[in-house]
Amino acid sequence: MPLRIHFTVEDLARTRIADRPAPCLELTTAARQLQERTQPVRLGAWRHRTLTSLHPASRMVLALMPPRGPITGFLSGANAATPVELIEQVRSTPRTRLRASLEHTAQAHPLPSWAHRLPDDPLLLRKLCDSLEHLAGHALLPHWREVQAMTAADAAVRSRQLLGGGIEAVLAHVNPRRIRWRAPVLEVAMASGLDADVHLAGQGMLLQPSVFAVEAPVVDLDAAPQPVLSYPVARLQEAAATPLFTALPPGTHRAGPTPDAVGSVLGHTRAAVLSTIARHPGCSTRQLAALVGIATASASEHATTLRNAGLIDTHRDRRTTAHVATPTGLAVLDAPSGRA
Repeated sequence: MPLRIHFTVEDLARTRIADRPAPCLELTTAARQLQERTQPVRLGAWRHRTLTSLHPASRMVLALMPPRGPITGFLSGANAATPVELIEQVRSTPRTRLRASLEHTAQAHPLPSWAHRLPDDPLLLRKLCDSLEHLAGHALLPHWREVQAMTAADAAVRSRQLLGGGIEAVLAHVNPRRIRWRAPVLEVAMASGLDADVHLAGQGMLLQPSVFAVEAPVVDLDAAPQPVLSYPVARLQEAAATPLFTALPPGTHRAGPTPDAVGSVLGHTRAAVLSTIARHPGCSTRQLAALVGIATASASEHATTLRNAGLIDTHRDRRTTAHVATPTGLAVLDAPSGRA
């Protein structure tokens, strides 16, 4: 049986769609994914690269982020805008919150014996935060621009659903495999098999797209200022599973486009198309044509060339498209010779 979330008219009016990734959600779910063997096509290469690059001491934090069960609150409840801010928030967690968070987690899930000493042992807490920072530096930070791009593209898809059918259309399509809208109830198939009824009481929800939370929805009913429900970004709901992340771990380098390859792609118009996509992530082909001032067919042709060169990605949802610049495309624009 699913988790049943009951919506009132006020809840529907106050439900929002996040247009940027949540660092805390991405890092905690990435930590879970490292300890799983699921999604081998999409996450297998990332998982292998990350695990082989982690220092053994960094695995300390994974003990508090098990693949199943609750994650200790002070590690999962931060509301930072960037991964770097997230680490700083965790480092500055008050001792009282640390103790309360650990005690709450211990009621539902056994903790390592050393975890109970964290509130009273600054050196141990520093080691844990260093472990968290090292994990973020290898599992998340190298891919953060791609996570942002996929989230921006998803926001474009949801915006069109919202314009075409209102928030109920978004709820109906946000994750058809796991989430079903039966007005006025949203049925969510949780990994835990939780069977319960939840009334939002006018708070509404924040719908949070995620790159790493692809297995099952993550629901945080205690989040402020309103409950949060995660769902996979639109790209991950496309039919064909393709490997995620082209960025390599820190300390390694990928050969970028050769000067000849860049020169064959970036003429005046294509440079304008790439620059426009970078400034308007998630734009459709029709919007792209209007912004650049060219025909829709021409915009489609240029987008295809840029996509084949690895400078943009295109995400499709039914009849709509959403273009985003890849990290390579952004690097080309940032290069002195590639400015549009």
